[in-house]
Amino acid sequence: MDPIKRQKLEAAGWKVGTVAEFLQLTPEEEAIIEIRVALSKSLKKMRQQEQLSQQKLAEKTNSSQSRVAKMEAADRSVSIDLLIKSLLSLGATREDIATAIAGK
Repeated sequence: MDPIKRQKLEAAGWKVGTVAEFLQLTPEEEAIIEIRVALSKSLKKMRQQEQLSQQKLAEKTNSSQSRVAKMEAADRSVSIDLLIKSLLSLGATREDIATAIAGK
């Protein structure tokens, strides 16, 4: 956040914090969310690089287009297993997945 904006908000009585603080997430919960988001971003990037539509990826993974959209949006109803399976179906390696999780 812009430091000037932060100062103005705090001067007006607002408390500025992180999402994890606001949601009272444990470090473990925060890490899982970060992993899910990283895998989702990687899936979308790989799908686009392969020039596949969400529908084509859905067919490839025996899923639905709406499920692929939820995967790419890091929806909490999507399992990390499904994200990894979908990445592997696009040709991702274990190293690619590890790199995505590591945020590199």
